[in-house]
Amino acid sequence: MTLTPFKLERYFAQHEFTAQYLLCSSDPESMSVSELLAYEPGSSEGLVQTWLGYTEYPGAPALRNELAKQLYTATHADQIIVHTGAQEAIYSFMNAMFAPGDHVIVHMPGYQSHYSIAQDRGLAVTRWMARESSGWSLDVDELANLIRPETKALVVCFPHNPTGYLPSADEFNAIVEFARRNGLLLFSDEVYRGLELDPAHRLPAACDVYERAVSLGALAKSHGLAGLRIGWIATRDREVLQRMSVFKDYLTISNSAPSEYLATIAIRHTDALTRRATDITRANLQLLDAFFARHDGTFEWRRPSAGTIAFPRLKNLSAYTFCERLIGQTGVLLLPSTLLDYGDANFRIGFGRKNMSQILPIFEDYLVNLRGNR
Repeated sequence: MTLTPFKLERYFAQHEFTAQYLLCSSDPESMSVSELLAYEPGSSEGLVQTWLGYTEYPGAPALRNELAKQLYTATHADQIIVHTGAQEAIYSFMNAMFAPGDHVIVHMPGYQSHYSIAQDRGLAVTRWMARESSGWSLDVDELANLIRPETKALVVCFPHNPTGYLPSADEFNAIVEFARRNGLLLFSDEVYRGLELDPAHRLPAACDVYERAVSLGALAKSHGLAGLRIGWIATRDREVLQRMSVFKDYLTISNSAPSEYLATIAIRHTDALTRRATDITRANLQLLDAFFARHDGTFEWRRPSAGTIAFPRLKNLSAYTFCERLIGQTGVLLLPSTLLDYGDANFRIGFGRKNMSQILPIFEDYLVNLRGNR
């Protein structure tokens, strides 16, 4: 199989560690190992004593038990497979569950792995497009026109990457019922779950409400611990568990023992870590609201409901050209929508880092100078 280059990651490979200011990061503010260990007295000694042999292939029992206890209501520890990051889990699911000629419906715009891996495997992909003019909402009634006899799965992402959209409980239930009525797998990317601006709007994990749903989680987004490289899938579908287990034998087999130990601590302190992230995002969104209000002649701003990223639109400007010039002249990195296969008018902005208040004035000076030079 020839893999389509991952546009976003290739762009990051060029700029992420050379740009002076990252204003597009999807992961929230992270922390050191010592800061994480401070959440749990005695954990430093536990880390030092961690055995560096192979771990169990579906993940350490302690970690899976905590995941089931802290994040799910009807899905148990033996229905979770821990992976090396969310990316491995997506890759495994797409390869293990489908064959060339199958068809999947994918929520778009979205993360490239959700559709490129399927396309490279010979699957047909139909895009279920979010409606930008309606706050990035989805029309559930459209699904009836997208399904085919060979449709095997529906892929969604809530809270949504890159827009921060979150459907209502009724809309989410309608999506679940559509999948159930048509016997579809529902692959639900939930890596931003827990970062809702209003916790009352948090949706249930799809795996807890639908027997053929596969919920994807990761520490990178919800907990701000991307460096641990820990992701997982949770599902009550026995066939998915069996097939993905077999496929994982050809990938990492098992995960890093120190990462799983630290991940177990992180999951035990999920409420504290997600609250830490949302305290930052709430404060930063207030800054962004004011920023985009001052520059409403240049941008269209649709405030996200959750997560750490948003997808503003430029008025009458190429996003790719704008972002290239911005980084060239200021060192501020944004991600143009061309990298997400969505036209050339939007860009991804991240608001989960503490230093955003220092970067926005640099961005604003650029816009003022840009207007002055026209």
